Amino acid sequence: MLSNKSILITGGTGSLGKELTKTIFEKWPDVKRLVIYSRDEQKQFQMAQEYPADKYPAIRFFIGDVRDLDRLKRAFIDVDYVIHAAAMKHVHIAEYNPDECVKTNVGGAENVIQASLSSDVTKVVALSTDKACAPINLYGATKLTSDKLFIAANNIKGKKDIKFSVVRYGNVMGSNGSVIPYFMGKRKEGVLPITDPNMTRFNISLQDGVGMVLHALATAWGGELFVPKIPSYKITDVATAVGPECEQKIIGIRPGEKVHEEMITVSDSFTTYDLGKYYVILPQVPCWNLNDYIKNFDAKLVPQGFNYSSGLNTEWETIDGLRQLIIQHLDPNFKA
Repeated sequence: MLSNKSILITGGTGSLGKELTKTIFEKWPDVKRLVIYSRDEQKQFQMAQEYPADKYPAIRFFIGDVRDLDRLKRAFIDVDYVIHAAAMKHVHIAEYNPDECVKTNVGGAENVIQASLSSDVTKVVALSTDKACAPINLYGATKLTSDKLFIAANNIKGKKDIKFSVVRYGNVMGSNGSVIPYFMGKRKEGVLPITDPNMTRFNISLQDGVGMVLHALATAWGGELFVPKIPSYKITDVATAVGPECEQKIIGIRPGEKVHEEMITVSDSFTTYDLGKYYVILPQVPCWNLNDYIKNFDAKLVPQGFNYSSGLNTEWETIDGLRQLIIQHLDPNFKA
């Protein structure tokens, strides 16, 4: 799929960008070019040590901000596929710095779309978040807006051969700023702060997140919003898995936080289809024939009123299972 193709990843020095880079070089060593586009020169410098040019001649490091349309247009020259992972993602920081969040998450999304339409890019996959579903915080609202922009971009492409799609998933296990590494760092203090004892979250590994992005690149017709079928966990179970001897101190929900997250709302159910491994929310006015799509993917419309919530999930991580995941994905020497 990516053989002799040029791929650009915005936010490429982040957790998912680095895992994508690793996977692409493992599966497609004959990739033509892989452009890491981000604004953090230190992270690019560090990543370049992992991928030296003599061993990875296809890699390019491109300093730039998604807020800068001209810079994006230059970076997109001769690029086939774009994976848009750049975002401001910390809920409480977005609440305190709303203008900055809007400029990056909304303005940046629009710039990626415009730069793609102005170049020879043929596929764009944008990363979303469960917080974009029925958002109550600014971060979620900006990501919902971003989702809508990418999906609607399929309507303004004209005869141009380009497809825009979105992937939405829950907490990525071990990603920068996520709860499990945070608890692992705090457990030596003997106290783990719990915002709400009833809190639940969806859980996905970096590898599964990468797999979903590659699935969208391979199969999207344009306008889909892909949602994975993944387990939930209770925040108290995560704390127990990481630090069973630690006190769990209730500190209260932070600004903009939900007790449970959703990835598909009841209102989405009218255009949501079950594809087997994934759900997909289709655009209300697709730019292709719906019956052809249903037949091609054996897609099954979910029941009206269906919703997909971390608190009502049918699949749950256990305490022992979480410990095994930590050993597998984060720290092979981990001991509770």
